[in-house]
Amino acid sequence: MPSYWKLIVFDWDGTLMDSTGAIVRAAERAIGEIGLPMPPPARIREIIGLGLQESWEWLFPGRGQQDFGNFVERYREHFLSTERLGIRLYPGVEALVEDLRRTGAHLAVATGKSRRGLDRDLEETGLGRFFEHSVTSDEARSKPHPEMLTRIIDFFGVEPSRTLMVGDTEFDLHMAHQAGAGAVAVTWGAHDRRRLQASAPLACLDAVTDLPTWLENFESDLDQGL
Repeated sequence: MPSYWKLIVFDWDGTLMDSTGAIVRAAERAIGEIGLPMPPPARIREIIGLGLQESWEWLFPGRGQQDFGNFVERYREHFLSTERLGIRLYPGVEALVEDLRRTGAHLAVATGKSRRGLDRDLEETGLGRFFEHSVTSDEARSKPHPEMLTRIIDFFGVEPSRTLMVGDTEFDLHMAHQAGAGAVAVTWGAHDRRRLQASAPLACLDAVTDLPTWLENFESDLDQGL
């Protein structure tokens, strides 16, 4: 388990929490009620990881603030009232995070969620006890801008090169690259393997249980001078 990586930062939705489908459905309902042209589900999946303002601009470029407030209000209503009721952590996530914390690595979260939403999830899942710090989209500029990650790095006083970002979107990977951190992609969330690999992560993993093995192999390769 890691000794090289002093700080491991996780994205939340689509990386630790199996919420991708719920986000897409809540967005579809909100868009339908406003009466705007419905983007295909794949287009909506692409916005996961961005802040709400950036998501709106991605889905409806050139529309400005028109209907944005209505979209946010209706999206949150649908997500909170129905969609999030069935959301769970991916199997194996709690054990993974607990094991990583025992190694002495600092753990943090950088997410496109709001502070209110993340705090609620951390409490309900019980994962809050493992994460020492977090930055949300209403506290810093949205991914892929590096501000979320650089603020976390500064908080711990860790070198960027000893920091690892784990996420399911190209936005996570680009943020890590701009911050000078390492990046590992996971394929079970919003963006597919081909799109993730185009952003040149250190690895592209297909299961939660693959991360400890990759970390151990990475350490072994360093010890052997590879």
